[in-house]
Amino acid sequence: MARPMYYEEKPKGSIKAYTGGELHCKNWDAEAALRMLMNNLDPHVAVNPDELIVYGGSGRAARNWREYNRIVKALQTLENNETLCIQSGKPVYIAPTHKEAPRVIIANSNIVPKWATQENFDRYDELGLTMYGQMTAGSWIYIGTQGILQGTYETLAAVAKTHFNSDSLKDKFVLTAGMGGMSGAQPMAATMNEAVILDVEVREERIRRKVEEGYCDRITSRIDEAIKWVMEAKREETPLSVGLVGNAAKVHPELVNRNITPDIVTDQTPAHDLSSYVPIGDLKELDELREADREEYHRRALSSIRLHVEAILEMQRRGAIVFDYGNNLREQAERAGVDIRDEKDGFKYKGFVLEYIRPLFCVGKGPFRWAALSGDPEDIEAIDAKILKMFPEDKALARWIKLASKKVPTLGLPSRVCWLGYGNRAKLGVEINRMVASGEIKAPVVIGRDHLDCGSAASPYRETEGMMDGSDAIADWPLLNFALNAINGASWVSFHHGGGVGIGNSLHAGLVIVADGTDEREERLKRVLTVDPGIGIARHVDAGYQIAMDIAKQKMVKIPQ
Repeated sequence: MARPMYYEEKPKGSIKAYTGGELHCKNWDAEAALRMLMNNLDPHVAVNPDELIVYGGSGRAARNWREYNRIVKALQTLENNETLCIQSGKPVYIAPTHKEAPRVIIANSNIVPKWATQENFDRYDELGLTMYGQMTAGSWIYIGTQGILQGTYETLAAVAKTHFNSDSLKDKFVLTAGMGGMSGAQPMAATMNEAVILDVEVREERIRRKVEEGYCDRITSRIDEAIKWVMEAKREETPLSVGLVGNAAKVHPELVNRNITPDIVTDQTPAHDLSSYVPIGDLKELDELREADREEYHRRALSSIRLHVEAILEMQRRGAIVFDYGNNLREQAERAGVDIRDEKDGFKYKGFVLEYIRPLFCVGKGPFRWAALSGDPEDIEAIDAKILKMFPEDKALARWIKLASKKVPTLGLPSRVCWLGYGNRAKLGVEINRMVASGEIKAPVVIGRDHLDCGSAASPYRETEGMMDGSDAIADWPLLNFALNAINGASWVSFHHGGGVGIGNSLHAGLVIVADGTDEREERLKRVLTVDPGIGIARHVDAGYQIAMDIAKQKMVKIPQ
């Protein structure tokens, strides 16, 4: 049974966001939501816009084309004292609220826990009752591959410091797989850290797209050529990214057989969704099998995952540094029969948040982002310059901004991501608002973040893996985050289930606030951009992290005594 998509109602041509200062809605909050929804489906941004799929295997921006059109119409007529309610990609209610309430509230993929299985979700999806929103796909704040770029860059930088006592991965060989919308950040993140990376991807067109965009240096379908390039670059200590057209379930075991052990191994295939992970076989036949016999397709996917992960574990035994990048590959491997648990009932290789990112979460840092609704890249350049002036003491931030401004292509609406912590998010938000007011920036700016943040996710296989107090699966925190951002006046808020790691494995919240240049908006920006990372610090204080306790005292984050 196929889900109803109403392809005949798809707007003609490619969808691209409106730009400039002219309103198509009755206020800038609704206008920003409309433009970001459209930007999510820009063919330069989305992985498969015809299917409304933005990234992450099956993460969609709207349930189907009929509901997309209804959302657009609702946003265009939304009053300043109304809130549009979106239920899994479908507009269901325009609520009377007030001027400072969110203009849009989104809930995606949420299922009562007892029924929260992939099988039930698939059935509801086929009935047209829900959709998979991933994280920023269904909350309309995806900014293309750049959205995960700095997180991957920060992770690899932490690998260099933790394992090699270095600020660089020069002469280090990174092996990974996946080069879709999010995973396509891996090649550039590695070369920004001066590493050599081999990224295996089954779909040739995805590698070619990343090469054309500048995220990846080279493409080949020949493993011998890929290995030659990688080893030459490693010897010469020259950063290089190579996209190899192939299947990790074949390539990784072949590297083991050849006694080639990378320095670092990770993975960003869409393993969280067995319907999106591609097993060994002919791509055309597999695409047909997925539609004709999903159960058999899943069986083959698990069989390939077993080969894929057994090779990773063998590389780890031979000395490779291995970490999970939060795509649920480890749990799927366990389902496939791989002995992947250690004696403490944890996984034999740990997740990237547990290993490298949690100290940043403890101080309220996370993937803060913004997009220029003017459509003019000069607005992003102006904000880049302002950041360098505002935070001169943050050397890592300055290095990132300088690298990103040189290397990251503009795809869709001009945007930027940078990891900012408690206090600095609010400062920058206020400054951007003043730049809009003064005309230094030509139109309002959308400010948001990934759902992968310090206090907005409960995800035991990723953001909250291995919490000090054992609270990995406690999901009160993202609910508190969602509510705080709504009552403090975010432009739109969202609450999703399953993003990144699959149905049944996570709950997470998102927020967006528009800097429209008004005095009233400055106060809302201060409130929202303070409480959003604030609840993240509180979450880690509650879990017993000393670094979070110290930052709470330093920044005067109020924790009940």
